[in-house]
Amino acid sequence: MTLPHDAETAAPESGSGRSPAGPGGAGSVPGRSPQGAERTAAAPSGPGHRSAPEETPRRAPGPGEATAPTEAPVTGPTPKPAKPAAGVRRGRKALWLTLALLTTLLLLALISAGTGAYRIPTADVLASVQYRLGLGGAPLDRVGESVLWNVRLPRVVLALLVGASLGCAGALMQGVFGNPLAEPGVIGISAGAAVGAVAAIGLGLSFFGNWTITVCAFVAGLITVSSVYLLSRNGGKTEVVTLILTGIAVNAFAGALIGLFVFFADSGQVNQITFWQLGSLAQATWPKVLAVLPCAVAGLLVAPFYARRLDLLALGERPARHLGIDVERLRLALILVVALLTAAAVAVAGVITFIGLLVPHLLRMANGPGHRFLVPGSALAGAVVLVAGDLAARTLAQPAELPLGVLTALIGSPFFFWLLRRTRRKQGGWA
Repeated sequence: MTLPHDAETAAPESGSGRSPAGPGGAGSVPGRSPQGAERTAAAPSGPGHRSAPEETPRRAPGPGEATAPTEAPVTGPTPKPAKPAAGVRRGRKALWLTLALLTTLLLLALISAGTGAYRIPTADVLASVQYRLGLGGAPLDRVGESVLWNVRLPRVVLALLVGASLGCAGALMQGVFGNPLAEPGVIGISAGAAVGAVAAIGLGLSFFGNWTITVCAFVAGLITVSSVYLLSRNGGKTEVVTLILTGIAVNAFAGALIGLFVFFADSGQVNQITFWQLGSLAQATWPKVLAVLPCAVAGLLVAPFYARRLDLLALGERPARHLGIDVERLRLALILVVALLTAAAVAVAGVITFIGLLVPHLLRMANGPGHRFLVPGSALAGAVVLVAGDLAARTLAQPAELPLGVLTALIGSPFFFWLLRRTRRKQGGWA
């Protein structure tokens, strides 16, 4: 019979792709044309008619079958554990730096308390301190106790407070101005505060008792920092050149005013004014420590609360405003804190420059620009630097004593010159 053969040959010509076996198509496989096979493979299948290639990845592989490439086990070396994030590393580094600064400050304080014309061993210093605190120990002889508690320790505590105030003020000023060259001494705030203190001495003012010099220094420092802030801004930003030129002008004007007070002062007042100009801790007493303590402690406690906002301000004024920071209010508050810290330092130690410039930069090089560590760290490092500087001023030229402000200027001036050239090179010039 030829009917089956005619049916098989007729199927491809019809273009239906079906065999006489019906919808299942099982009997059409041997005689199906390539075109029909392509149409059958391309046609979508229902849930009950899935093709073998779709179901193959879902079943478990047989004993002799290989698994899919995506399921193959990793045969390479074991991956190394991930390194800690940058923030975690920086936090650990900040902790170690803090511990190192605290240890250094404690050692320097003990050495400074025992070093001088009357030598006191460190063990005796510790024993006397323990005895005064009621923790055992033993007192020194009468001369040793008087030298330690009436001369040395007031000077060490005052150096700690002044150094911490200047270091913290420098970090705050650089954050407020957004400028690494800002510093209370460089831009004239220390000189302006000194004018207030010298005016109180030259005019014999005493309306606030022991607080008179501090109040006058604070008011003069506030006026100075406000003037510098207003004069150094142009187009909504603070320019480096304008900032430095304003500082030069303010320092010159303050020096002229101090010279005028010296001209009209008597011999006793001239000695006091010279002390303010050169900077020194030679006249440190416990009443002076108590006079400066509230201002310094208040400023040092308030400053760290502005660290996060200073980080946001470092992004720029416009981004800081978009992030919810009242920029002008923040600057005004920090200017008041800077004036308070600077006035506290100048009122008892005179003009001591470059601490607020040197310390924050060293900490930025060590741990980056984040203010959460930079602000309190600058206070701690400033205390370390000034305690060490006062120890050097007392011992380098014995039996004479070098002015502390002169010593810090001799060390800080070359650093400022290097920083100025580095900043200019990074910005490609001032023009």
